[in-house]
Amino acid sequence: MERATQSSELQALLGLALRPVAIAFRDAAPPGVPRIDRPAPAGCGYWRLAAEGNLFYTEAPDHYSCPVGAHTHGVELPPDTAKELNAIVQTMVGLQYIKLEEIPTIPRRQGAFGVAVYAPLADAPFDPDVVLVRGTVKQLMLLAEAAQAAGIAGGGATMGRPTCAVLPEAMQSGRTATSFGCIGNRVYTGLGDDEGYYAIPGAKVAEVVGKLAVITEANRQLEVFHRGRLGTPA
Repeated sequence: MERATQSSELQALLGLALRPVAIAFRDAAPPGVPRIDRPAPAGCGYWRLAAEGNLFYTEAPDHYSCPVGAHTHGVELPPDTAKELNAIVQTMVGLQYIKLEEIPTIPRRQGAFGVAVYAPLADAPFDPDVVLVRGTVKQLMLLAEAAQAAGIAGGGATMGRPTCAVLPEAMQSGRTATSFGCIGNRVYTGLGDDEGYYAIPGAKVAEVVGKLAVITEANRQLEVFHRGRLGTPA
């Protein structure tokens, strides 16, 4: 199934407000792909830019403005930025937002960081390592059921902070991952109170999409059934 078809199926069946995003980590950018013209305040800000139709890549310095995101992406930080990461972590610990013992358990991408490439899934001129879908709780419910039907649903709990850890979690497990988001992501991306993220390993997207039409139709019929029992119109 071509990426354009995968994207159109996801959008049509789920009614997504924003396009699914393809993300890949490579040694170098694909030919013809431009570098981002200016760094975003946080790595997750690149997700929104890609969902809005932009194709680009980032280099390690483009992630220095968000030390936490740089950490989850496997970006090696220069000494001054590493100190900033430590200061941010200490602040979070002081606010009782996170515990020190939790930090080693946060998923982190393995391997040297070359570039990260972003695009709307439909227009991606590369094979994505992960496809990210932003949607409402109901939309993510349908995706999760499709992933279960495809046998690739992640078995872990829905993730929270930091949101960007959902990428290495899906990539390294080879299974889907769900994130409620975090306050930083909500600020930098405008994520709605009723929205979250679903990350699908790039090689497994066709399997999920292949089950999605059946799942959405089953849910439509079951809604009619349950509303009939309740005595309310569909």
